[in-house]
Amino acid sequence: MMSATLKIDFHTHSEGSYDGKEPVELMLDHIEDEDIELDGFAVTDHDEIEQSLEAEELAENKNTLVIPGVEVSTADGHLLAIGVRERPEEQKPFMETVKEIREMGGAAVVPHPFQKTRHGVSKRKINDIDAVEAFNAWLFTGFQNRRAKKFAENHDYPKVAGSDAHSLGMIGRAYTEIEINKEKEQITSQDVVEAIREGETTMNGVRAPIYRAAYHYFKASIRKIAYYSSKFLEKINEELYRYNRPLRELKNRGLGTS
Repeated sequence: MMSATLKIDFHTHSEGSYDGKEPVELMLDHIEDEDIELDGFAVTDHDEIEQSLEAEELAENKNTLVIPGVEVSTADGHLLAIGVRERPEEQKPFMETVKEIREMGGAAVVPHPFQKTRHGVSKRKINDIDAVEAFNAWLFTGFQNRRAKKFAENHDYPKVAGSDAHSLGMIGRAYTEIEINKEKEQITSQDVVEAIREGETTMNGVRAPIYRAAYHYFKASIRKIAYYSSKFLEKINEELYRYNRPLRELKNRGLGTS
């Protein structure tokens, strides 16, 4: 049987993320038109999956394999759900979310682990995982990548790499090579999920320049503040609307004060 080795970026963000900006069709065209050395990528927006599913559909007649996914916010930090077509429930305990992802047929991959400033999951919360992102292209130094790599090796977890791209220029800056015993044209997302679980992975990539990383983190922090502020205001408006219900009912009955 013939085998193929695919280069896949398992960690990218589209405009579906609060800190992303790229439409998925542009991401897909960029990979194909710019001749980036990638065979596939996963769109893993923060707690959103619509754009990822759209990208998978757009890629049906393309040369690039799109693996659906999401970066879900667990109660203990972020977790990549690779190969799922439903959005896992947010804010559940880490290991419960790992179980849910597996039940959905996906692979649970912990991204940028141990980094509190990036919602990384701590070591004591990781009792079992399908893979560790042991190379993330956005780190200022290689220290955290080395920590993640050592942790994965000490616990015999498969290792993957991802660009954590939030813009076109970062896509493919880090990627994972996976070997699958099929012809390339026959490989599916599920084949990729199984290859991750079996540890048929090799990491490649280079980190972003410090100036670019600093600019990215600054913009991301502003977007994050704006995003969660709007969510907070939406919640306040919902509560005000609910508590004002008795007054609205009185007014509708013509009993309100003039």
